[in-house]
Amino acid sequence: MADTIVSGMAGRYATALFELAREAGAVDSVKADLDRLSAMIAESADLARLVKSPVFSAEEQLKAITAVLGQAEISGLAGNFVKLVAQNRRLFALPRMISDYAALVAAQRGETTAQVTVAAPLSDTHFAALKEALAQQTGKDVNLDVTVDPSILGGLIVKLGSRMVDASLKTKLNSIRHAMKEVR
Repeated sequence: MADTIVSGMAGRYATALFELAREAGAVDSVKADLDRLSAMIAESADLARLVKSPVFSAEEQLKAITAVLGQAEISGLAGNFVKLVAQNRRLFALPRMISDYAALVAAQRGETTAQVTVAAPLSDTHFAALKEALAQQTGKDVNLDVTVDPSILGGLIVKLGSRMVDASLKTKLNSIRHAMKEVR
């Protein structure tokens, strides 16, 4: 886990939760609960607003998030963690805390995640080939977080940890355009 860097306030919260979950033998169940909560935040504009908006008081956020946790049947360590975050007026950082926690879990399992941006959806063959190539490069099991962005025109952009490879057509065209300006 030495190569996994989570920083800032969200990283400290995620690290504390990870250590508690590891001691309790509940790393996977806490991750499952947090993943479920993260999906709920992504699907509900109202819940996302509750999490991100400073307009709500700590009491209002705590009351609302407690109701959401009850409905989602999230309790135990994950539930108590989210309530503590709300009580401390740090709910706005919850999505980052969840992603930092997931990064710590992945590091413990010897996995890593690459953010991949493509112009069009990847076929299963290309997805598998990219996953295999990155696994060979890193020596770890690589999960792909694929985003489709037609504005890159073609190619792909891969971000893995602190490394980034931009092989997009848009970047190549911009480089050619810049080089041609210098020739004049």
